[in-house]
Amino acid sequence: MSSTFKSNSTRLSFSVVVIVSALGWVGSAVARPPYRSNFFDAYPSAVGTVLDNVPSHSTHCGVCHYDFDGGGALNPYGLAVQATDHSVAAILSLGGGDHDGDGFSNDVEITDTVNYINTPTFPGLTPANVGSAFNVNLADIQDYLVPSQGGDVTPPVVTVIAPNGGQMLVANASTTVQWTATDVDSGVAVVNLYVSLDGGATYAPVALALTNSGSYTWFPANRPTTQALFLVEAIDNAFNPGEDTSDSVFTVASPAGGIVPTTLRDFDMPGTQPFEAAVLNPPSSCTPCHGGYDPSAEPAFNWSGSMMAQAARDPLFEAALAIANQDAPDSGDLCLRCHISRGWLQGRSVPTSGKQMLASDKSGVSCDLCHRLVDPIQDVANPAQDTGILADLSFGPPDTFGTGMYVVDPTGARRGPFVDADSGHTVLVSPFHREAALCGTCHNVSNPAFEKDANGVYVPNALDAPASSFHANVIGPVERTYSEWLNSHYNTPQGVYAPQFGGNLDYVASCQDCHMRDVTGQGCILDPPVRDDLPLHDMTGGSAWLPTLLPILHPGDPLVDPVALAAGAARARYMLQNAADVRVGQQGRTLSVTVVNNTGHKLPTGYPEGRRAWLNVKFFDQTLTLVGESGAYDPNTAVLSHDAEAKVYEIHPVTAGIPGLPDGTEFHFVLNNSVAKDNRIPPRGFTNAAFADFGGAPAGYSYADGQYWDQTAYGIPSEATSAEVTLYYQSTSKEFIEFLRDENFTDTSGQKMYDLWNNYGKCPPELMAQFQLALSPPVPGDMTGDDYVDVTDFMMFRDCMTGPNAPYAQGCAPADLDFEGDVDMRDFALFQIGFTGPDTDPPTAPVALAATGGRGFIGLDWDDGGADVAGYRVYRSTIPGGPYDPVSVTLIPISEFSDTTVLPGATYSYVVTAVDPSDNESAPSVEASATTLGGAFAHVESIDLAIDDQGGGNKFAVATVTILDEFGLPAAGADVTGTFSGRFTGNFTESTDANGVAVFIDGPRNGNTDYGYCVDTVVHGTLTYDMASNIETCDTYP
Repeated sequence: MSSTFKSNSTRLSFSVVVIVSALGWVGSAVARPPYRSNFFDAYPSAVGTVLDNVPSHSTHCGVCHYDFDGGGALNPYGLAVQATDHSVAAILSLGGGDHDGDGFSNDVEITDTVNYINTPTFPGLTPANVGSAFNVNLADIQDYLVPSQGGDVTPPVVTVIAPNGGQMLVANASTTVQWTATDVDSGVAVVNLYVSLDGGATYAPVALALTNSGSYTWFPANRPTTQALFLVEAIDNAFNPGEDTSDSVFTVASPAGGIVPTTLRDFDMPGTQPFEAAVLNPPSSCTPCHGGYDPSAEPAFNWSGSMMAQAARDPLFEAALAIANQDAPDSGDLCLRCHISRGWLQGRSVPTSGKQMLASDKSGVSCDLCHRLVDPIQDVANPAQDTGILADLSFGPPDTFGTGMYVVDPTGARRGPFVDADSGHTVLVSPFHREAALCGTCHNVSNPAFEKDANGVYVPNALDAPASSFHANVIGPVERTYSEWLNSHYNTPQGVYAPQFGGNLDYVASCQDCHMRDVTGQGCILDPPVRDDLPLHDMTGGSAWLPTLLPILHPGDPLVDPVALAAGAARARYMLQNAADVRVGQQGRTLSVTVVNNTGHKLPTGYPEGRRAWLNVKFFDQTLTLVGESGAYDPNTAVLSHDAEAKVYEIHPVTAGIPGLPDGTEFHFVLNNSVAKDNRIPPRGFTNAAFADFGGAPAGYSYADGQYWDQTAYGIPSEATSAEVTLYYQSTSKEFIEFLRDENFTDTSGQKMYDLWNNYGKCPPELMAQFQLALSPPVPGDMTGDDYVDVTDFMMFRDCMTGPNAPYAQGCAPADLDFEGDVDMRDFALFQIGFTGPDTDPPTAPVALAATGGRGFIGLDWDDGGADVAGYRVYRSTIPGGPYDPVSVTLIPISEFSDTTVLPGATYSYVVTAVDPSDNESAPSVEASATTLGGAFAHVESIDLAIDDQGGGNKFAVATVTILDEFGLPAAGADVTGTFSGRFTGNFTESTDANGVAVFIDGPRNGNTDYGYCVDTVVHGTLTYDMASNIETCDTYP
């Protein structure tokens, strides 16, 4: 049946199309060509019309740009202008063209005001693409898209042919949608398709802005129902909509397959849904301004060398995606959200294999995605528009960060952290872009198909329904990098001293501080300010093998730059080589190896399957012949030996209670709901309780609260004279690669990944740290290997006695002191000569103890005590000179310690002792004292005022206030109250962030924007507001 359009609030009001964008002013230009002025010089009659001004945006750039503020993507007319020399003559030469394809030449649209009632109209916009326009009220322009002679109020006539009722469709399988749509007056401009799963109560978009072809290949989502209806909407060039729906309901059935019969509903999550955001601009729309000028600082080159840019091309991702969909149908949606976000947002993620994704979708985690992210947690410091954006989300905003639950600004406005940014496109000041929570959006991955029960066991949720909660401490853990950071000492105002990661920063506190380190440079080609805190957009992780192979897989792809990827691999190696320290010491016939985690998360972290680090320990005799090895790796077979002493840092997630799989099955990441092993080294600030809460507790291993190191003991072969210890990292293991090959039966991605691995080095291990040590020879008669010959050794020697010419038992070789192959009185005579008695000599006291006060902690550091030290004890007093109480319960195997059981503004005195393997304790070190920072007082360090002009008369006052203590350190968590005056009059209270910064926004206003701002009061939990110490209390703008 056919019908006219009926308003339905569940559908979108405007269509959205894919935008091809380019900029015509790359190179060394520092200003735009005069497009706008030349256009109005060519068409002076258009001055003062809608092509010049509309109520929501005066002096706009919408003739050529989708963004009415100008910059970014060009509409079809703008692309035509961009291809010329931009002169008046060149613009006039385009007059006979019809670049927007609406049937009217550009000259007719711009100048013919005699034959049409609504001219001039936009020569680059039609009802088919107007949904891509932003920074303008669409109601202001929708009547000025196609020339009209008036009188066309008749909607198109639409008829749904198929599916028209009674069919049985299989989800994720293709079916052909058919319709007819006619309009005798102005013609059909665009067709939109919708489906209802509830008998017509609500509709969701299937495809938007289609041409009137009469057919469309549709893959019904796996949301089984018997109440499906299809709706086809056609809009004519006079903006009249008409529609038709299926005559009766049809059925959508789940496909066969899957170990667990999940549906797409099981993986529904809050945030922006498909079709709720405008199309993400491709990176090519950003690179002309943000690339090509300084590879050491520019965003484009460094981003393109990152695995973020290549997330959609990663063959390991593709192979794991195939297995996930095999195991739990539609679980691939979890992966596509971040890896191919552009296509996911445009509804091309069904089926969840990604087979509908376009080549243009393969831009990974792109510029436009990150710079359009909206903080899902409302905060008055965020842009004022966010309130409306969050309120309009059909599923609602997430109340946590993770699993690709992003919110994307539908207006296309870009966001960033700098208040003083000046750009050709709309820029909103976003504190969110300085926060680690933004990174947590895709780096804290959960499986909503599992939920933790009262006993802490992850059990399957009800099928075909969303989870009841989406928090990391409720649903199943997959990756927990953000949670690991969140519960570490790095997540503190002062952070951790790590200049090797921070660029221009000595202390690092957020994900961005390490993985987008501060450098000195400019953010674009148009000569902006040189910043010392410019975030390098390299987003480096630990992947050093795969980036160099992508050019082989994708030759000629403009987004696969071999030079940039090689630079990215080099950065990854630097990151790995600074992520850990290896410390080695000999204690008798034992080699003690300590690995210290220098990262803000577990070591290693991220995707769990196949990722590992391990210790390779080699012993050599005096001819440098290998006489013993632990953790041996064969590069020809990629086999890592698991000898009795081998230490491999890894996580083994497994299945438990999953029908069809034996308990303990590995590598099925979407079905894993238990952990058999997790001995990865936690970060500074680790506590067992906090990590257990989010599913990240050690498993099959133990770490004490506060421990960020691991110690391993290796027996030294008797003939060994030197040792070499190497810490290796490997992105993926042979076992996982073979699993991907063998388990994959739906496509060839597993075999493709295996072939790549097999032909290009088998993901060779990356060296993280290495240490060589000359070994002391064994002490004759020392049966216990503690470098002393005492009664315990005698008892063992006695048990080894055989008499002359009788072979000794296994383990008795150290008793054969004359090397005659037996243990007799000759050997006993030598034993007596070497008898020393028990070790009663304490080690030397530690030296060079230094204490440094921070906010919430005091850091201690001292010189290593030598080979005869098993560990250290730390003692503390609040009185110089003691008495001292122990701080650490267990021995500390490294020569540093962070005391977090301190009060702000308090002074503590410390001594450290060394303890040998026989538990002899040294005299205390020289005392060292420090005062925790944060002091007693807070003051206003600075007030910076600005205007955020968002166009259309919407101007916002932005006051950025920095609060410091008397030591010049940020006063995080201070509640600052201030008042605007003049054109803006708001009074607000905001809390300072980790940098001591609070941002106040008031508005909007139009016209004159002169205003003042004063801080009224500052309230902090431990600091007193000292107004007399303020550098400034009030400021005025301009």
